[in-house]
Amino acid sequence: MIRGMQASTPEPPYYAVMFTTTRDEADDGYGAMAEEMEALARQQPGYLGIESARDASLGITISYWRDEESIAAWKANIDHTAARDLGRDRFYTSYVLRVAKVERDYDWSKP
Repeated sequence: MIRGMQASTPEPPYYAVMFTTTRDEADDGYGAMAEEMEALARQQPGYLGIESARDASLGITISYWRDEESIAAWKANIDHTAARDLGRDRFYTSYVLRVAKVERDYDWSKP
């Protein structure tokens, strides 16, 4: 499953938060929680966009942010913290989170 399209980001620099997850087998409300977190992230200052893909067990979500302060504020958001704790308890068997500064980007589209 691929949700949405490619994020439209500004000229670099900006930041990417890469969230790679391994899910357990039960949905147990995961889809609704993921949609809720995406909607909440869109409301946060410094949020630039999101890209997400998932198969049966592996998911990769990349969210884009203006600066490190915006990322820290999102991490500290009480609803996001509750979702993270729920994910650890019910949804994920493991995850890796990486933060990177995007120094350059480019795109191409078939005419």
